[in-house]
Amino acid sequence: MNIFKKEPKYIHGQTPNIGVLLINLGTPTTYKTSDIRKYLKEFLSDHRVVEIPKFIWWFILRGIILPFRSRKSAQKYKTIWTDNGSPLLINIKNQSSALEKLFYNYENNIKNLNPSNIKIKYAMRYNTPNIKKVLYELKQENISHLIILPLYPQYCSSTTGSTLDCVFDELKAWRVIPSIRTINHYHDNPEYIQALAIQVRQSWHIYGIPNFKHNDKLLISFHGVPQRSLELGDYYHCQCYKTARLLANELNLTEQDYIVSFQSRLGKAKWLEPYTDVTLQKLAKNNVRVDVICPGFSSDCLETLEEIAIEGKETFLSSGGREFNYIPCLNDSKHGMQAIYKIVLDNMYDIHMPSLQELQDSKEAYSKVK
Repeated sequence: MNIFKKEPKYIHGQTPNIGVLLINLGTPTTYKTSDIRKYLKEFLSDHRVVEIPKFIWWFILRGIILPFRSRKSAQKYKTIWTDNGSPLLINIKNQSSALEKLFYNYENNIKNLNPSNIKIKYAMRYNTPNIKKVLYELKQENISHLIILPLYPQYCSSTTGSTLDCVFDELKAWRVIPSIRTINHYHDNPEYIQALAIQVRQSWHIYGIPNFKHNDKLLISFHGVPQRSLELGDYYHCQCYKTARLLANELNLTEQDYIVSFQSRLGKAKWLEPYTDVTLQKLAKNNVRVDVICPGFSSDCLETLEEIAIEGKETFLSSGGREFNYIPCLNDSKHGMQAIYKIVLDNMYDIHMPSLQELQDSKEAYSKVK
């Protein structure tokens, strides 16, 4: 019995390719409750996302979480859904296309590398497009090298770790495994930090803010994780604070000008603090303008568009806040994609691509053996 998937036909002298796979979390197919439930079931069944013994969590998930949270989430998704579908799916499609164009339009300075030899695809950890399916599609492209970029700037076991689990599970089924490079974080990458700073400045310009006053606040909100994750060794918390510090430095902000907070907590366990919603309530009492950016998200999604831009704004203003501005994620912005391009390119510099002569020599040597 063959335990490996079928290999594509190998042709001597054929030009090898470099595969690049962008991966994000995932999204329901529609905002219908049934589709939300299907998505949440897959997401919340991941042992890296919820580290509770399975036999206990099985009853909680199916008896409490899915029946109630699915309906509630469906209402939230409906508020952000577009005519073209989920914002997160639209964004990763656009990011993939933008990255492909950048490789065609810029001098890459890598010997023997032709843009046509770079195969860029995208996938989702949960739901579709499925990571394993897309990886196998890349395999058919005669890839000799594979670069995996989970679109999570800060490493976390429940996001990056889970994504790489899925990637490696698929690779176990391949007889021939290409050279692999995984980019498990880019939280302090200079191009990424600069792109965030540009995004903030552009948003200030759009909102008509000539300069940042010291009684205003930049709230830098990251997705939360259980406090237990930090205690068990996950360094996500530290990387979030470093991203915030570097961004503040790039914007010439003092420690009094910005606040780091964590959003999207689930259940009654203690999560990383301070909580974003509680922080917004407190800031509302101080008669300040609040600008909120979520640099842990590479593209806008439910957690930014609904939880922050809608719910967060309502929480702040209803608590007496003066002015609330949401700063969009980098998405497929020019500066955001330049950062992604540079990150991927930096992971290609030591890849040897065979010259035409080497390929011809290989083809001739094989023909003599035959």
